Amino acid sequence: MKALLAKWEKLCARSRALRFVDGNLRGIGQVMFQDNPLTGLFFLAAICWGSYAAGVPHVAVAGVLAIVVATLTANWLHADDAKLAAGLYGYNSILVGLAVATFLDPGPLLWVYVVLGAVASVAVTIGTVTVVKPWGWSALTYPFVITSWLLLLATYGFAGLTGTALPSAEAVAPYEPYEASPLDLADFVQGVYQSISQVFLKASGVAALLLLAGLAVNSLAAAAFALGGAILAVATAHLFGAESTLITGGLLGFSPVLTAIALGTVFYQPSLRVVAYTAVATIFTVIAQSALNAALSPFAIPALTAPFILVTWLFTLPSRYLDDTATASPDAP
Repeated sequence: MKALLAKWEKLCARSRALRFVDGNLRGIGQVMFQDNPLTGLFFLAAICWGSYAAGVPHVAVAGVLAIVVATLTANWLHADDAKLAAGLYGYNSILVGLAVATFLDPGPLLWVYVVLGAVASVAVTIGTVTVVKPWGWSALTYPFVITSWLLLLATYGFAGLTGTALPSAEAVAPYEPYEASPLDLADFVQGVYQSISQVFLKASGVAALLLLAGLAVNSLAAAAFALGGAILAVATAHLFGAESTLITGGLLGFSPVLTAIALGTVFYQPSLRVVAYTAVATIFTVIAQSALNAALSPFAIPALTAPFILVTWLFTLPSRYLDDTATASPDAP
C-alpha cells in the first residue's frame, strides 16, 4: 500500500492536474480524519453508490461539485499550501453539497446554492480555525454545520427553493413512550451500518462497508473505533428508549461515530484509558444528538453533526489531564 501511494505521489509531483485530484480525494477522506487519497476514493464510491441506490444521483454530483469549487476557492484565496494539499479546505464543502442536495428539491437554483455554500464554507473554515486555535480546538465540521443551517433556514423565505426532506417544524412536547419489543439482531445491525453511512448522509449497508474499507486502508484503529462507536451508539439509544426508526436509520449514531474516531485516534493515542474516555464521550454524543434534535425541531432543520462538534470540543478541553496521549495539533481538521 505504501508503495502504491509513493508511486501516486510521484505522479502528482509531475502533474498539477493530478495534484488537484489528489487534494480533492484527501478532502473527502478528511471527513473522517483520513489524509489518504485512496481512502477518499473509497469514500467517493460510497457516496456515489448510496446516492444511486437511493435514486438521487444528483446528490453525489452536488458533493463532488462542492469540493471542486471549494478547492478552487482556497487556491484563489491563497490559502495555506500544506493544508490545501491535505484537503483541509474541502471536507466541509462536500458535506455542504451533500446536505443541500439531500434536503432541497433539485432544480437550477439548487446548483447555485451548492456553489455558494462551497465558497462560503472555505471562508468559514479559515475563520473558524483562527478563532478556535487558542483553545487548542480544531474546526471539525463546524463550517459545514453553520453554513448548511443558514442555507436551509433561508429557504423558508425563498420561493425558488423548496425543502424536500427537511424535518417538520413542531413545538417540543413530552415524548410519549411507544410499545416495542427489543431490537432484533437484524435491526441492530442495520442501525450500526447506517450509523456509519449517515456520516455522508447515506442510508446504505454497501456504503457503510466501503467507508469502513476506506478507513482500514489508512488506519485499522480508525475503522475499529468507527465500528465500535456505531455499536455503542445503537446500544445506548435503545437502552434509553429512543425511537426505533431513528436508531435503525442511523440518525442517532453518525455523530457518535465521528466522536469515536476523533477522540480515539486523532486527538489521543489509542490506549485503555483513551478507549474508556472515548466510550463516555460517544455515549454523551447520543444524548447530545437527541437534545439538539429536540431543540431544533421548532426551526425545522436537522442537527447534522453539531452534537459531534460540541462533545468533541468539550472532551478535548481536559487534554492536559491526558497529555501523555495527546497527539493532534489545533490545525487538525
